[in-house]
Amino acid sequence: MDTKSYIESGILELYVSGQLSEKENQEVAKYANKYPEIKEEIIEIEKAILGLSAALAQKNVPAFDTIKNRLDEKPNSRVIPMESKRKSWTSYTGWAASALLTIGLAYLYNQNQALNSEVQIAENELRQMEFQIAEANNSLEKSKQLLFVLRDKNMATIPLGGQNVSPDSYARAYWNKEKQQLFIDAQGLPEPPDGMAYQVWSLTLDPLTPTSVGLLEDFIDDDNKVFAFTNPNESQAFGITLEPAGGSEFPTLEQLYVLGTVSS
Repeated sequence: MDTKSYIESGILELYVSGQLSEKENQEVAKYANKYPEIKEEIIEIEKAILGLSAALAQKNVPAFDTIKNRLDEKPNSRVIPMESKRKSWTSYTGWAASALLTIGLAYLYNQNQALNSEVQIAENELRQMEFQIAEANNSLEKSKQLLFVLRDKNMATIPLGGQNVSPDSYARAYWNKEKQQLFIDAQGLPEPPDGMAYQVWSLTLDPLTPTSVGLLEDFIDDDNKVFAFTNPNESQAFGITLEPAGGSEFPTLEQLYVLGTVSS
């Protein structure tokens, strides 16, 4: 076997870097055991990579000019040439640097992908924050408008007390008869069960006549629990019952949660 040609083919470099197939790896290992020069060449290649890696890792490598100046200070010093049957490890630095460059580029690519992912997450969080700020500003504006409406001198306040089905419940109705505005503050009502909804009723007492004003829509998701309605009725009382989702034509009196009369 022409071991020199085999060594110069570059297959040993691929072997050390793990780029060969399993079959090719076995073939190189077989030749390395059979031919000492091939085995020694593999060792030299590995030393070259380790040497270059160590050199790149150092942070305080003396400059070439500094080394040269120190040698020039000793003109009588003699450099003893050393003969070698194989190439110096520096002959592999080009190949080793290329391999390390490939590894470095792969690392930088992965780092860049991770950075892009972090940037995307940060942008999403920023958009979410902007949305929340906009919602908060909108909610604040609505709160100011609501306060202005509730402070109207024609706005009547009707407390709604808990009934037999839920004695601890409470609510409050704000009614402007002239503007036909009705606001229900339902903070004191428990969350309705699945498939059920609260329904607001305008009542006349003699004879007792209930008229639906509307449902407390999205009760659970509404943080303020204040609901606005139009009420053109001649109301003498207001009540809130628990009804099947979608509401009922007539109130279920057994599920009357709160009730309050309008002061004359």
